[in-house]
Amino acid sequence: MLIPDHKALLLQALDAAADKHVQLLQKFVQTPSPNPPGDTKAAAAVLTSFLESHGVPYEIIAPDRGDGDNPERYPNIVSDFEGGAGPGPRVVLNGHIDVFPVDPASRDQWRHDPWSGTIEGDRIFGRGVVDMKLGTTALLVAYVHLYKQRHLLRGSIAFCAVSDEETGGRWGTSYLVKTFPGRFGGDVMLGAEPVGVGSVRFSEKGTLRMRCVCTTAGAHGAYTNLSKGAVRTTASFLGDVVADVESLDAEKRLPRSIADQLRRPEVLQRIDDIMGPGTADIITKPTVNIGTIEGGVGSAINMIPDTCKFSMDIRMPVGLTRDDVLPVIEAATVKYKPAASFELNVVEAASNPASVSPLDHPVLGLLIDNAHELAPEDPAPLAIPSMGATDCKHYRYADIPAYIYAGSPRTMAQVNESASIREYLHVTKVHAAAVWDYLKLKQG
Repeated sequence: MLIPDHKALLLQALDAAADKHVQLLQKFVQTPSPNPPGDTKAAAAVLTSFLESHGVPYEIIAPDRGDGDNPERYPNIVSDFEGGAGPGPRVVLNGHIDVFPVDPASRDQWRHDPWSGTIEGDRIFGRGVVDMKLGTTALLVAYVHLYKQRHLLRGSIAFCAVSDEETGGRWGTSYLVKTFPGRFGGDVMLGAEPVGVGSVRFSEKGTLRMRCVCTTAGAHGAYTNLSKGAVRTTASFLGDVVADVESLDAEKRLPRSIADQLRRPEVLQRIDDIMGPGTADIITKPTVNIGTIEGGVGSAINMIPDTCKFSMDIRMPVGLTRDDVLPVIEAATVKYKPAASFELNVVEAASNPASVSPLDHPVLGLLIDNAHELAPEDPAPLAIPSMGATDCKHYRYADIPAYIYAGSPRTMAQVNESASIREYLHVTKVHAAAVWDYLKLKQG
């Protein structure tokens, strides 16, 4: 008697419904969900309609934010099921519904309306298709097809589509993991943020965001002998901060496994291939971006300003924390005293530690193996860190391993944002296959 190859049947079912899955992604892209303002109710309905059409139960969790706004505008879609083949680990598939807004000044630069979901060849166009409507839809489709095979799986699977990833996740992923740790935390999380099919992400840098003010003496613009002014002082100070922070030796603080991984030439090359030339040079180092500078009195250009406001976005690799960075910034203020003073304020809601998951977790290997098996013409993905932040951090902070596999980040948040349909269908199958292998019924 032949034993059915249920994994092959799972993948065949995904292939057979590929056109419908593309239509689902297109409809999702066509339904705006920019954050801010953050109202995702209509876009969430696209996903829940798909669940309903396949008979998959779900719930809406919309916590009261305490600001008087209607929480129903910000739904988190959750669903879960138990496998029928006995106890086992719990896998959580997590994506987000909200996307970056469209800059009104750039709308006339789009080839198609930003919410059109226009398909040209292998590309589907629209705001948020890269970050991360492609990934969220792929996880949803994988989840629904795994649900149909649940009687063959051990353990359990949960699906979460949240509404506020772009604004930190306080009322989305963070809320779910903290409030329902067993149900929506699970044992391992899989995400599909745009990372490039040539990589699986296992860690990401931390953020230290600051809004600061420099105060010094002002004067008439001709009398630079009396005061450098706040803007010139700020410029000099920021040069010191960039040099001092970016010279911190963070590499020696890396866990041994990560340090070894990032010494491999092929890994460094893959980092540059996916994220741009030179990324490998800074992926293990702290970086400083000066986001804004504001000084002066109205339009007056003949005055030496006495105040200057500025903001900094500092990214810290695994092993480096704000406790290492803040004293360096504070020390840089000393040489400007007493002529100038600095008010240094951390934006707590936008500042988070770095996060990391083990490189030896079986799910990481399953994602890599299935990706290569399903696309043998492409190089096998390599495990690399991420530069930016995702909702994975909320799982890792709770000691839950989290890994990301999805399509290319190119055009993310740009004019004419677009994604590959081929990658979308591939990513869907990779996640379904990896979860299947992790939870499959053991034979014999």
